[in-house]
Amino acid sequence: MTAHNLAVKAQEQAAKIILAAFALISVLTTIGIIFTLSSETLAFFSEVSLREFFLTSEWSPLLDPRHFGTWPLISGTFLITFGAGIIGLPLGILIAIYLNEFAPKSVAKAVKPIMEILAGVPTIVYGFFAITVVTPFLRTLVPDIEVFNALSGAIVVGIMIVPMVSSLCDDAIKGVPNAIKDGGYALGATKFEIITHITIPAASSGILAAFILALSRALGETMAVTLAAGSTPKLTLSFFESIQTMTAYIVQVSMGDIPHTSIEYKSIFAVGSVLFVFTFGFNIVANLVIKRMRRMWTSEIN
Repeated sequence: MTAHNLAVKAQEQAAKIILAAFALISVLTTIGIIFTLSSETLAFFSEVSLREFFLTSEWSPLLDPRHFGTWPLISGTFLITFGAGIIGLPLGILIAIYLNEFAPKSVAKAVKPIMEILAGVPTIVYGFFAITVVTPFLRTLVPDIEVFNALSGAIVVGIMIVPMVSSLCDDAIKGVPNAIKDGGYALGATKFEIITHITIPAASSGILAAFILALSRALGETMAVTLAAGSTPKLTLSFFESIQTMTAYIVQVSMGDIPHTSIEYKSIFAVGSVLFVFTFGFNIVANLVIKRMRRMWTSEIN
């Protein structure tokens, strides 16, 4: 074996070791997060019963008498996520379809970088935008809406996830082979039929993956929701009222003068564990759906 081959082999071995080290770091980080959440959560449940935490609907851990029913935080979190999804997901995929199928190349090249810049705007800026622009506008339409409200939070989070959805959907749609589209045109299909019956189904796994990442982002959004939606834990389905999400509560307690050994401090780990379980379960189910959709589309082509 020549010296050159030995050098190449050594470089490949070093690359494998470095990549394995990075993979190990990610695994150890995940284990550390799970361990930290689990240990503090178990300490919390040694003082608060599971029945009170999951089966009651009053959340006031910072006031006497204390109540630890987590459903107001769960409902607030999913209210924001649902509203953001209604706004951001359709808008994002429509932008991706326009850039791929209708926009001139010069327009597409200009718009996509701008959309990606929007994805880098700090979330607290979106929060200030919500309380200075979105909420005053909503109050002109609905005078009875509260100053801090779920609708304003859902709108800004929906705007935040649009760049992610459009960029990922754009990549998924670009991955559809032109030969499949050309076959549709050869059979006399219109552009609308090509988009709805060929392009979107063929890119469905990538589009769904974009939706999952975007909803996960909305589920864990913190500062924009804290500023826009307020910090009133309330079990409600109304977008016109002030609510509090799980992440907003974690921020509220983490920024205060709460002793680390207190039940209030431990409660943020219990709430974080619930959020982690929801996010983890959501991603597992979504990945199974993506694999199923990919298999279905592959079998239809074959």
